[in-house]
Amino acid sequence: MLQNIRANSKGTLAKIIIGLIVVSFSIFGIESLLVGGGSDAVAEVNGEELSPAEVQQTVNLQKRRLLSMLGDNADPALLDDERLVAQAIDGLIERKLLVQAARKQGLVVADSDVGAIIASMEQFQMDGQFSAPLYQNTLASAGYTPALFQRSLREDLLLAQLRAGLSASEFATPTELGASATVTAEQRDIRYIMLPLNAFNQIDQVSDDDIQAYYDANSDEFMSPESVDISFIELNADAFREPVSEKELREAFELAKQDAQYQTESRVAHILLEQGSDESESAFSTRIEEAQKAINDGMPFDEAAAMYSDDVGSADFGGDLGFTAGDTFPEPMEEAIAALEPGQISAPVETDAGIHLIKVVERRAGESIQFEDMRAELEQQIQSGDARRELLLAVEQLRDLVFNAEDLSGPAEEMDLEVETADNVLRGNQEGIFGDPALQSAIFSEDVLEFRHNSEVVEMDSDRFIVVHVDDYSAPEALPLEQVRERIASRIAAERARELSSREARAIIARLEAGETMEQVAQDLDYEWQVELGTTRSSGRLPAVVSQRGFALPGPQGQPLRDSARADNGDLYVVELSRVKPGQLAALDTEQRTRLADRIAGEYAGMVQRQFEKRLRDQAEVTVY
Repeated sequence: MLQNIRANSKGTLAKIIIGLIVVSFSIFGIESLLVGGGSDAVAEVNGEELSPAEVQQTVNLQKRRLLSMLGDNADPALLDDERLVAQAIDGLIERKLLVQAARKQGLVVADSDVGAIIASMEQFQMDGQFSAPLYQNTLASAGYTPALFQRSLREDLLLAQLRAGLSASEFATPTELGASATVTAEQRDIRYIMLPLNAFNQIDQVSDDDIQAYYDANSDEFMSPESVDISFIELNADAFREPVSEKELREAFELAKQDAQYQTESRVAHILLEQGSDESESAFSTRIEEAQKAINDGMPFDEAAAMYSDDVGSADFGGDLGFTAGDTFPEPMEEAIAALEPGQISAPVETDAGIHLIKVVERRAGESIQFEDMRAELEQQIQSGDARRELLLAVEQLRDLVFNAEDLSGPAEEMDLEVETADNVLRGNQEGIFGDPALQSAIFSEDVLEFRHNSEVVEMDSDRFIVVHVDDYSAPEALPLEQVRERIASRIAAERARELSSREARAIIARLEAGETMEQVAQDLDYEWQVELGTTRSSGRLPAVVSQRGFALPGPQGQPLRDSARADNGDLYVVELSRVKPGQLAALDTEQRTRLADRIAGEYAGMVQRQFEKRLRDQAEVTVY
């Protein structure tokens, strides 16, 4: 498809189509093309709409989580919007169904609980106290508004109540505890011999004929990786750094002096009174007067805030709003704050939020700074900012030029850039610049590799972008025998060692079944052997593979049972089970019983919750547009 777009993007038909699209955008708006007109809902859940904003918010959060977990090695396919949008819509539908179910059951979350949790979150605190500016800035950087965050938190608390109720409905009965204890507390007597794989390695007995025969039979396993020779253009911010004039530095210094740490700041608290939708003017005025009177009569401001304030985020914390340097709050509030001395309380101040009674808790003077002390830092900031802006402009220009160019020479000449080359870039390489997953995906894409188009301009990081063109391709070829001789010899030796050790294990089991003890056989053959009497599944005293095999065997009927099990490193174990004693609930101490009961209840609660969610989905009216 992209190839057709490239081929026809300059044709008359393409221009007509683009013109029609532009007209459609101007008349109907882009939403009409994206979501089909009418309501812009992405889905509807029992009559409640799911908005595009909710979906985009969830997609953005998921991207942040993936990048946080995977860092620079994140697979670009995992960040694909189409993939994430589908997951987000499905998850939001499930969430809405659960929230609806919780509300239907009468579950509620008090405003005071939401406010208390927000105020106690360390992300929103400065010097151990809730900071309203920090709260707002942190939410804004994460793509939230305070209202959206509070709604999301309220729903989280609501769902926690619902899940707690479902979990509390399940518990383990004495019969279930006893049955589970029979298995989990079961004791077994297990003996084992370890046969180290290295003891059977005979690589010196692998002949040239063996190696040649293996190579001939498995030549497709010894191929060189695909590789390409490429040309590329790299743009990075350092190339756009320019000297900074004295005038720019001075202007930046004046702005820097307005920074909070260099300005006088006031720490303020407030009582916010909001007029209710059904509250009369006289009733609202009475509330304001009551709050003022309580303060004037000597009630501490923090107690008055807890009693009268409608700001759930600060009421339980004395109305504390943190510090302001004169530009944090609406202008009427800032004017009142500037006129107050520490400890004074304002007359009622009106803003769009409501009526405020404001107290200046403390005032601190800013630090003094000198121009020369900040010169180097300011120069670095200005250079970096200017270089970043120029870089992004150059990136956009480069994107336009390389889209229809046959190679990179034309765009490089027009922008006065250098075309660099790199040979033998391997598919699957994970090292160096061309091992970056995004660049690997671009280089070996069908459009770039087969059609020999220029790649998209790939963002390596915020200050580095690269566009590539494949100049030559080398298909996988059979590697020369001499190059893989040692690898083949090691593989043959390992396969033979596994067969020899398996043969040895079968011989040992035969001797044990003939009446010899494991101790006798181990001493005769010079192997290590161990015994664990009365061991349990959770004891951790056995090698993992021995424990798995020993507890998978049925109980012996008269004679011990034997088998072998191989560990991941190739070592082989001969396992002998001689006795099984069923677990007894009475043998467990109080802590063990509690853990067992919690585990059973947790398993049942998980099953109940899954069935509950499935029933909600089956009975719901869900439409995805």
